[in-house]
Amino acid sequence: MTTPTVNLEQLCPEKSGLKRDMKSRHLMMISIGGTIGTGLFMGSGQVISQAGPFGAILAYLFGGFVMYLALLCLGELAVAMPVAGSFQTYASRFISPGIGFTVGWLYWINWAVCIAADFTAAGIIMAAWFPQVAVWVWCAIFAVVLAALNLISVKVYGETEFWFASIKVVAIVGFIIAGAGLMFGFAGREGAIGLSNFGIGSGLFPNGGWAVFLTMITVVYSFQGSELVGIAAAECENPGKNVPRVIKGIALRIVLFYVLAMIVLAATIPFQEAGLLESPFAHVFGRIGIPLAQDIMSFVVLTSALSAGNSALYVCSRLLWSMSKDKQAPGWLSKLNSRGVPFYGVLVTLALSGLSLLTSEFAADTVYLWLMSSVGLTGCLIWFIIAWCQLNFRKNFTKLGGKLEELIFRTPLYPIVPVVAMLLNVGIILSLYFDESQRIVLYTGIPVVVFIYLYYMLVHSKKGENVKAVDSSLKA
Repeated sequence: MTTPTVNLEQLCPEKSGLKRDMKSRHLMMISIGGTIGTGLFMGSGQVISQAGPFGAILAYLFGGFVMYLALLCLGELAVAMPVAGSFQTYASRFISPGIGFTVGWLYWINWAVCIAADFTAAGIIMAAWFPQVAVWVWCAIFAVVLAALNLISVKVYGETEFWFASIKVVAIVGFIIAGAGLMFGFAGREGAIGLSNFGIGSGLFPNGGWAVFLTMITVVYSFQGSELVGIAAAECENPGKNVPRVIKGIALRIVLFYVLAMIVLAATIPFQEAGLLESPFAHVFGRIGIPLAQDIMSFVVLTSALSAGNSALYVCSRLLWSMSKDKQAPGWLSKLNSRGVPFYGVLVTLALSGLSLLTSEFAADTVYLWLMSSVGLTGCLIWFIIAWCQLNFRKNFTKLGGKLEELIFRTPLYPIVPVVAMLLNVGIILSLYFDESQRIVLYTGIPVVVFIYLYYMLVHSKKGENVKAVDSSLKA
């Protein structure tokens, strides 16, 4: 075995304290669980309605391709340097501390607010079953349960998320099989529907090709969460072996689930009706004749929301812990409990997620659309940053004399893959400008990004310089 020419620990030091108790199956399901959520179960009908049956499938294929490019870039970084902060740490090391600070806090805010939306979605479902209990009570119960699961140990969190995500996967596979039966006449009483919804009467792009482009931010929102594998890599057993396996398998599984599910949805629901359905999946199950189809899908969406909230709480707590280690967040956030869990990070994240109590009262359709788009915007920025980090890491690695064969996982077709990933994500972000209903997300999102960055440059970095000055004077 040859001696490595570059000490990767010097390029990106690993932060000690977290425990490597997560197995590859946990890592796979965490990423799948964070990605497959209400965006697929509830938002897919709107995409079909806007883009048409063929356009919706094309949009999800394209979104999956963009996600895969980002994962290829993240794979090289996460295998070489499996650190808790993942892309936030990489951005600080390979772009600038200011960019890392901005990425970390922006990602944390968005995912913490997403937890609020997940709690609210789960609370509304429970309130439909138990109307005598208010939504906010269910939100509080779910907050306590997920906090406990995260605080016990990373192994308990990983096992819980494995089963949460498994329910979603089983539901999607079952839906694809049942929907295929409806399409080819093996199920239901309607006879074979076939691919009639893709016919000339519907048109390939009934609302024009431009409508497909405008759905991209919604589609990208659906794929957000795949990058969680990078953060979870820091607590995974043998990351050099398990992370490449997960990276290679996860994109195929996620795209397969999404695209096959969209083919079934588009084939069984006319695009003119798809946007009017609260739950397209329940509608298809009901047509097949499955009893209690609405309740079954409500249970799946419930576990989906809790799974997404569970993953978001995990990633937020680890992100705060990592930023605290990098002096980009308060020092007390780096404290771990006896089981190696950053408990203050869990509690602070849940404090911000208390917004769920407000969204349960003011969750208008426009607010949900803005939330979904803002998460999509942040996701595109993160994928852009990941590709940028990979470009700069490879340059630093080879400049220091590193040999490519020393990297266990290498991003293929360098630098084409990261460059194309950056360009495509910029294009998706710009699509917000051309949709009047979502343009506000661009107008509010960019100023927030600029504000966080300027705060770092004008306030936080100055504090760091003052601390260094005090330390130097004490040493003198």
